[in-house]
Amino acid sequence: MAYVYINISPMKILSILLYTILCCPICVFAQKHAKPVNIIFDSDIGPDYDDVGAITILHALADNGEARILATMASNKYEGIAAVLNVFNTYFNRPDIPIGVPNGNAVNIRDGQHWTDTVLAKYPHIIKTNVDAENAITLYRKILAVQPDYSVTIVTIGFLTNISNLLNTTADQYSTLNGKQLIQKKVKLLVSMAGKFPEGYEFNVDKDVVASNNVFQNIGVPVIFSGFEIGEKIKTGLPLINNTTIKNSPVKDAFRIAISKSAGDAQGRMSWDETAVLVAIKGYSPYYDLHKGKIGEVTTNGKNTWDDNGTGQAYLVEAIDYKKVQDLINELIMYQPVKNKKSSKP
Repeated sequence: MAYVYINISPMKILSILLYTILCCPICVFAQKHAKPVNIIFDSDIGPDYDDVGAITILHALADNGEARILATMASNKYEGIAAVLNVFNTYFNRPDIPIGVPNGNAVNIRDGQHWTDTVLAKYPHIIKTNVDAENAITLYRKILAVQPDYSVTIVTIGFLTNISNLLNTTADQYSTLNGKQLIQKKVKLLVSMAGKFPEGYEFNVDKDVVASNNVFQNIGVPVIFSGFEIGEKIKTGLPLINNTTIKNSPVKDAFRIAISKSAGDAQGRMSWDETAVLVAIKGYSPYYDLHKGKIGEVTTNGKNTWDDNGTGQAYLVEAIDYKKVQDLINELIMYQPVKNKKSSKP
């Protein structure tokens, strides 16, 4: 066997590595997390209750040392959504996690089963109304500006309103960069529960088509989509509500109330949002493979398509039996907070 020796300085090797990471965004899809994921959780928590499962997984994995929660954002603006987020953050011993809510035009819709009323009445929360929370876009800019470059994962399990509004921002007291520049400098990955693949209609996309198009076409960072078809078959919640040892839990109450009032959920609730959080923190493998390309223009009636020739984006494709993911989610949403754990800011 012949060997060829190439004389390359250590600094040259480092430069090549940095170029590969920064200039080849698709490479982030294959990265494993060696340390906790710095994550911003962006949710429409309220119309559906899979958001409750998602925020539970977020805190469970944070307690396991796999995530560092920078903020919990609302992309929905019904009165009380900030308080609902604070209920769950408080329950999981993180009452001081920053909470942002949208201003101006945003979707205003809440749960038909009224589980939010129950958790707000029953469980402690410092934030009482949306007025007590921060402006989501201001909070995004403030948080991102101080994070290390290329270090933040954003997971959206609701409307793309906040990310679109952030893209459209200009320089402010927190950063001289505009929104797109700030995202591209600080965010390494967006994981979004959005769309149906290879094409179709999905609630989060449809409710704010303008925002969805702006984000999908202009975000400029790697995006992984957990589509409608991924969570549709994963049914969760029954082991939680049937667990007699779990008491005084807003997570259990939300699932118990909503499932009892939803005839279609007799086998458990479809679990779209949980899959996105799982992938954002633990990575897509071994649960899923990626179908790479780019989402197409969303039509005015909310239909998305897929361009296999596009770059920088991917949607999840099942790699193992979905029931294994279902079992994992069912286990994670039964997670109970550590008693007497002191709260700490992210």
